[in-house]
Amino acid sequence: MTPAIETDGLTKRFDDTAVVSDLNLTVPAESVYGFLGPNGAGKTTTMRMLTTLTRPTSGTARIAGQSIDDRDAVVSRIGFLPEEPPLYDELTGREQLQYVAGLRDLDADDRIDALLDRLDLADDADERVSTYSKGMKQKVATIQAILHEPEVVFLDEPTSGLDPRAARTVRDLISELTDDGMTVFLSTHILPVVEELADTVGVLSDGSLVAEDSPTRLTHRAEKEQTLEEVFLDVTSSDETARPVEQ
Repeated sequence: MTPAIETDGLTKRFDDTAVVSDLNLTVPAESVYGFLGPNGAGKTTTMRMLTTLTRPTSGTARIAGQSIDDRDAVVSRIGFLPEEPPLYDELTGREQLQYVAGLRDLDADDRIDALLDRLDLADDADERVSTYSKGMKQKVATIQAILHEPEVVFLDEPTSGLDPRAARTVRDLISELTDDGMTVFLSTHILPVVEELADTVGVLSDGSLVAEDSPTRLTHRAEKEQTLEEVFLDVTSSDETARPVEQ
């Protein structure tokens, strides 16, 4: 099976500073890849390159077998939930999703209804987005990222702004996406999320991949019991130089 994501030497520089440096990833199809790192590590920049929003300085990447140089081919195969998703405040939640479906020429009313119900938004679907809490907006944006059943879905901090119950609902949904044939690239700094959901975890620090393994094996680094949090602190504890704000 063709890997869902492949990168070879993927690098992004701003001026003379490498925000992402020589990144090599191979993510199997129908898996959850947890992309873990502290704020400023380069996670968002990596996702922007993989979703064709930012061009790499050097290196290559393929998404679902398509080069990121072919933007149209990649965009048709992916879904993307940015950390601060753009929504139209004047639309209702349902209208927002219908608008996105229309952009993709989808007849998706039944799927919209099912996902609104799945994420506990059915009762508020016909209220304006401007009246929604941050958590409700995050759930609408999650639906629009998976509405077209993409081959690969990129989620940047998907539980941001959610209360514990809503976060649980979203985490359960993410765990179900691979059953529907999707691959999930999950970027977060919240350790329990990747510990629970990810098949493989990659740890990014100062723009470089410093560890990659299953959550279980990462917790047994150096032949001793550690929590994933302790491993994370170990592999990201090297001195870091000042870095530009991620673009």
